[in-house]
Amino acid sequence: MRRRTVQYLVLLSLLAVSVHLYFNHADPFATPEWMDKEFDLGPDRYRDNVGGPPAKAKAKPPTRPPSRPSRPFRAPLPADVRKRDAVVDAFKHAWSAYERDAMGADEYHPLSHRGSNLGAGGGIGYTVVDALDTMLLMGLDAEYARAREWVAEELSFDQPGHYSTFETTIRVLGGLLSAYHLSGDALYLRHATDLGERLLPAFGALLPSPAVDLRARRGSGAGTVGVADATTLQLEFRYLAQLTGRAEFWHKAEGVMRVVNKARLPNGLAPISVGGDGAFARSTIRMGSNGDSYYEYLLKQYLQTNQTEPVYLQMYADAMRGVHAHLLTPALSPRSDSDSDSPANAKETETGGALYIAELLPVPGALRDWRTSWDAQPKQEHLACFLAGALMLGAATAHRAPAASPGVSRPPHDAELTETGRADWAAGVGVLEGCLDTTRTRTGLAPEGFNFRTARDPGPPAPPGEERAWYIKGAGQPGAPPYDARYMLRPEISESLFLAWRLTGAPRYRAAAWDLFSAIERHCRLPGGGYATVLDVGALPVVYGDKQETFFLSETLKYLFLTFADEGVLDLGEVVLNTEAHPLPIFNPSITPLFTEYA
Repeated sequence: MRRRTVQYLVLLSLLAVSVHLYFNHADPFATPEWMDKEFDLGPDRYRDNVGGPPAKAKAKPPTRPPSRPSRPFRAPLPADVRKRDAVVDAFKHAWSAYERDAMGADEYHPLSHRGSNLGAGGGIGYTVVDALDTMLLMGLDAEYARAREWVAEELSFDQPGHYSTFETTIRVLGGLLSAYHLSGDALYLRHATDLGERLLPAFGALLPSPAVDLRARRGSGAGTVGVADATTLQLEFRYLAQLTGRAEFWHKAEGVMRVVNKARLPNGLAPISVGGDGAFARSTIRMGSNGDSYYEYLLKQYLQTNQTEPVYLQMYADAMRGVHAHLLTPALSPRSDSDSDSPANAKETETGGALYIAELLPVPGALRDWRTSWDAQPKQEHLACFLAGALMLGAATAHRAPAASPGVSRPPHDAELTETGRADWAAGVGVLEGCLDTTRTRTGLAPEGFNFRTARDPGPPAPPGEERAWYIKGAGQPGAPPYDARYMLRPEISESLFLAWRLTGAPRYRAAAWDLFSAIERHCRLPGGGYATVLDVGALPVVYGDKQETFFLSETLKYLFLTFADEGVLDLGEVVLNTEAHPLPIFNPSITPLFTEYA
């Protein structure tokens, strides 16, 4: 009798739980509970019904590490559970909409609730594979299981069409390799090897083709190639070589670095275009599109192989000397309508040493050697904000003082860094301040590009109360907003905030990351699921573009999640993150490198 009573009570309990779950199931597109309770952009951020720019934060970061020497001290960084879980909710909101409307498609259009593919056939996993490691890190077991099932049953690279060698490598090959590293699942290594073999013919005698026919296994496209496109394949192919023992993966990618090194300019910087003969084409030098990840991968190739290849440190250090000498520009005070138009009125602001990153154009004139004659332009892209975190990471790893060989404190002390490391650290802090200042818009989102004010080019006057050290060219004019005014869910500011937080433990960087995330939630989140591009960061109410970029899942939300998660979720001392934020392990190479001399 007692046994039957217990069984009856158990059945009643299960029935009650089932009824509760049925009537209270989680809606993946519902407004999250945390938003109603504590969703607040803060008193110094825009609200939809409030005008005028927010006040700048009064707290200023140190532009140099503290001078007192110390043994390395790294206090553990615990999770901020509420904010971490809010980012996880955002990922689920984005992923659920994609899975509902476009599962397996390369790209997702959340306004029209449809997907699209990059080739004439089916998708090659741009979104699914790009998001795998984010799900693994976030512990989203159910979503991950369904994504893995798609990879196992549907993913095929035997597709017609021409695919970007660069994008396919960083998103799909990098995503597969990262998923393999985090899970140990051989499924991903099999697909990565297949894709690597199909990409390998894109590598020519000197440089890779900009596109590849995966089905025919041949490169396509002729002429010049972007320097970043050619030199942002190496982390992925080197790790694939390490896993498979196949040296051709390593040496094909490595050969590109030898060609680019041979073509380098006296200033250590790289124009954005490389000709088919391996020489740089007359083109812009910038830290943004077509140039950015060249510099990123110089440092990360050095870190990937446990700092055993000094040639990459030499190339990176030489390039950063060029950045210091030619690109970094102090912020100048903005001009309002009440100011004189004289450039003499422009002066350095007192914003904690904010820095911007100029672009260089070859000086016109047939009699000049364009390789040594450059004209600085006060223009910067959102993409260039990666440099802040890269400089700080390089200072704390590659430019440690000899006595700090076990590692540096958090934040690093002055004596733990070399002179180069101290200069790079200060520059990284300054660049991040400049990038954060660009979020001082009506939406709290940073624009795709902007011009910064200089004494030579102070720019147009700003309305009183909206003065900034930068402006969006063409903004506020009749007609469609300029391309630079949009926010495309980009990750570069969140990337640098994550690295700054991990390297310093300074709460201001977590606070800035929350401000950024809150602005994304307020202005990019769609009630029906997914997130969309905002076409003008300076206008309310916002107008959307119909695109949820794959890097929003693989980079932006991952960096924000890692900023609020316990640092044990991903140890930066054990991995390098590729330019799509896919963590790949640091290893001692079993393949013998052939490029070893910085000539």
